[in-house]
Amino acid sequence: MYQLLAAGGWVMPLIVTCSVIALAICIERHFALNTEKIAPTHLLAFVWQQLRRDGMSAQQLKSLRSESLLGEILAAGLVNQHQGRDVMRESIREAASHVVYSLERNLSALGTIAAVTPLLGLLGTVLGMISVFADITAHGTGNANVLAGGISEALLTTAAGLAVAIPSLVMHRHYTARVESLVVSLEREAIKLVDALHSKQQTEQYL
Repeated sequence: MYQLLAAGGWVMPLIVTCSVIALAICIERHFALNTEKIAPTHLLAFVWQQLRRDGMSAQQLKSLRSESLLGEILAAGLVNQHQGRDVMRESIREAASHVVYSLERNLSALGTIAAVTPLLGLLGTVLGMISVFADITAHGTGNANVLAGGISEALLTTAAGLAVAIPSLVMHRHYTARVESLVVSLEREAIKLVDALHSKQQTEQYL
């Protein structure tokens, strides 16, 4: 392993560092984007039952906001539930923008690693080939084995860069798709609450 790092020159440690960061981001996002943690299955039903029974106090809203990201969005809407449908939906939209930012945390860094590591690998290869041709200029091409070995070492960084970039790109796309799916789910649950509350209020006005 050390010989491979040394053969890749000063670019190889940069690629290895990128791989460690990418792995750390993937592990962190795997646990952070847990669907049940972000949008608990029965949370909306629980909130609706509580509203129909006794309403929700300020303390209960605070607890709801801290429990999950869906709870944060629902609490933002419930604070403004008596201000009309449009105000409630706008407050939900504002809360959702903060939630989306939280869901997308570190994904831009993962995408940057996927884009940069092939370029680092190419840079290492170019520098290695420059060194090889400098040796050819100085000593000629008498030893083909040495020449082939120098070229293979120069290509190591390209291989390493691609080995890091390909999984990083795949995981970036995977987590981006998961975030989009979660956002749609959160919006759907929040709109259900808005419609249920204001449909109920409108019905009561005509009774």
